[in-house]
Amino acid sequence: MGSENYKSLDCINAADISALGIPFEVADQIHHQLAEIIRDSGAGTPQTWSSISKNLLTPELPFSFHQMMYYGCYKHFGPDPPAWLPDSGDANFTNIGKLLEKHGNEFLGSKYTNPISSFIDLQEFSVSNPEVYWRTVLEKMNVSFSVPPQCILQVDDPTNPGGHWLPCAQTNPAKNCLSLTGGKSLDDIALIWRGEGDNEEAVNKMTLKELREFVWHVAHAIESLALPKGSAIAIDMPMDVNSVVIYLAIVLSGYIVVSIADSFAPTEISARLKISKAKAIFTQDVIIRGDKRIPLYSRVVDAQSPMAIVIPAGDSSFSMNLRETDISWQSFLEKVNVSKEVEFVGVEQTTEAFTNILFSSGTTGDPKAIPWTVATPFKAAADGWCHMDIRKGDIVAWPTNLGWMMGPWLVYASLLNGASMALYNGSPLGSGFAKFVQDAKVTMLGVIPSIVRAWKSTNSTATYDWSSIRCFASTGEASNVDEYLWLMGRAGYKPVIEYCGGTEIGGGFVSGSLLQPQSLAAFSTPAMGCSLFILGEDGFPIPSDGPGIGELALGPLMFGASSTLLNADHYDIYFKQMPLWNGKILRRHGDIFERTPRGFYRAHGRADDTMNLGGIKVSSVEIERICNAVDSNIVESAAVGVPPVGGGPELLFVAVVLRDPNNTLLDTLAASFNSALQKKLNPLFKVSNVIPLPSLPRTATNKVMRRVLRQQFSQTDLNCKL
Repeated sequence: MGSENYKSLDCINAADISALGIPFEVADQIHHQLAEIIRDSGAGTPQTWSSISKNLLTPELPFSFHQMMYYGCYKHFGPDPPAWLPDSGDANFTNIGKLLEKHGNEFLGSKYTNPISSFIDLQEFSVSNPEVYWRTVLEKMNVSFSVPPQCILQVDDPTNPGGHWLPCAQTNPAKNCLSLTGGKSLDDIALIWRGEGDNEEAVNKMTLKELREFVWHVAHAIESLALPKGSAIAIDMPMDVNSVVIYLAIVLSGYIVVSIADSFAPTEISARLKISKAKAIFTQDVIIRGDKRIPLYSRVVDAQSPMAIVIPAGDSSFSMNLRETDISWQSFLEKVNVSKEVEFVGVEQTTEAFTNILFSSGTTGDPKAIPWTVATPFKAAADGWCHMDIRKGDIVAWPTNLGWMMGPWLVYASLLNGASMALYNGSPLGSGFAKFVQDAKVTMLGVIPSIVRAWKSTNSTATYDWSSIRCFASTGEASNVDEYLWLMGRAGYKPVIEYCGGTEIGGGFVSGSLLQPQSLAAFSTPAMGCSLFILGEDGFPIPSDGPGIGELALGPLMFGASSTLLNADHYDIYFKQMPLWNGKILRRHGDIFERTPRGFYRAHGRADDTMNLGGIKVSSVEIERICNAVDSNIVESAAVGVPPVGGGPELLFVAVVLRDPNNTLLDTLAASFNSALQKKLNPLFKVSNVIPLPSLPRTATNKVMRRVLRQQFSQTDLNCKL
């Protein structure tokens, strides 16, 4: 929906407002208030919208009225209208605002004026002077080292264009999460949680003291397994208190976490266990969702896992038969002979050591195994500190899983910054989660667009008070303007910080900021310490001060980014055949990005053959391999992600070439595709469209041109959605 369908604000009358279902008396009062705002700020300025969103709109008013105000205000504004404006008073009290108030003149000299006006200069400084910037930010975040780094960055190895960060330093990110630096106390609330179905009960809370003791206890128990130091230990569980404690305990004790999403089929679990050479795995008997009990331990067994430590779900009694190699959670914890107050000192490691192995889909069908080093968690936490303004006293919720990058990100971005982590043990799609956000008094709520779409379609947030929220954050997939306008309206029009990055980066490369105006479904700035380059048709960067669209490349020097892969050549994947810029080779990313005339950034999907389905990156090859085996009448297939009209997450379209087009029903074929994909790949995947073609478009070297199909399907009105 766009502004062309709406009247400008100065043409709206009380009858127009009442026609949206608002009683005329109320509509008349609203119209008088609107007239006053127009007199003060004009009929179509960002200040007009800011005043309307703060003083006129409430969650109780119909969303159609919110749309009338937003689109009416910006009817003649053009692209990228700001949905939120920073306030100078509030900006000075953000983490970055306070940093600029103290160091602005030192960093920027005469260019410094105030935090809002000078934010862009600070972002550029973070790229041009990483030594000063990152040393300052790590100090502000109270990161402690048992051995301090010789410097922040060394660039002396041509085979490693990303440089060597924090050389010779020794630290432990889990130990930093549990420390008492930065004014933290043992009585601080570290974790807040609630189980699905317990909506009328008070939220559960765990203090930092209790968290430390629980993590120490599990770390001592891990030591009793007598695994070689540096061994990989997998976690395949929902993200709850137990899995967070296990995660911290593995890192604290000098082992490597292997992150596996709890939605994966046995073949996917097995692939990740083999690639990482995991020596053990923590898992759960079942996943409880409402009345359903979804098997998990049995999938781990089918994956032929190594020794499993099996935790019972919820408060249910554990009665499942275990393999001889496996042990129950209770037996595991009983291995410890020391009291819970005995500290596990923690293993300090150099910043090249691995702490976590995560996976991201490649275009070959094999998941890329991406190690996070000791330095990567500090990148994740710094993004939260800089862009979402996470600080002591905040309560941070973001429905995710430790198998995806945002799971470990949430652990570090909250606990390293002294905030509380809020976890809901259940589906985030319903009113139970909405009530949890209210009762936990969440201040920073992270989302993905598909969750917001579910909330909006069912109005599941109705009657709940989200006024404690200071900002939202969104990642995983492309967002939709109307859905995010609706989301902002649930919390008094607090800003949405769009955030895009990658597992291999440990955080974001492009984001928003509370010191800049924020436009819906757009990014306002490169992430701190990151530089962005949009490549033109000649393969080289277009001018950085103008609009354009093309494949995105990144500056090579990014704190916390990957420098190796376990099962692929890192240089070949990210740097081979990339252009030089100012003497430095650029880093490949793979997304198509647009820089708009007003300086915002927008994502336009993948440039390669990887797609993003519900926040999960998956290669076309993986999907096609499964689809091709469904029906003997299929000659070949091509899977592409297609953005829907109006924006939002990609839809899965499968083009098929059939031996006998008259011998296969497309509805039946789509159902078969869905069944096979959900069983063998991921239960969240769904085919939206099956399109029969006489042949697939190919290059001169016979490669399938999926980009051409994606473009064709995006421009065609396909009404045969399944």
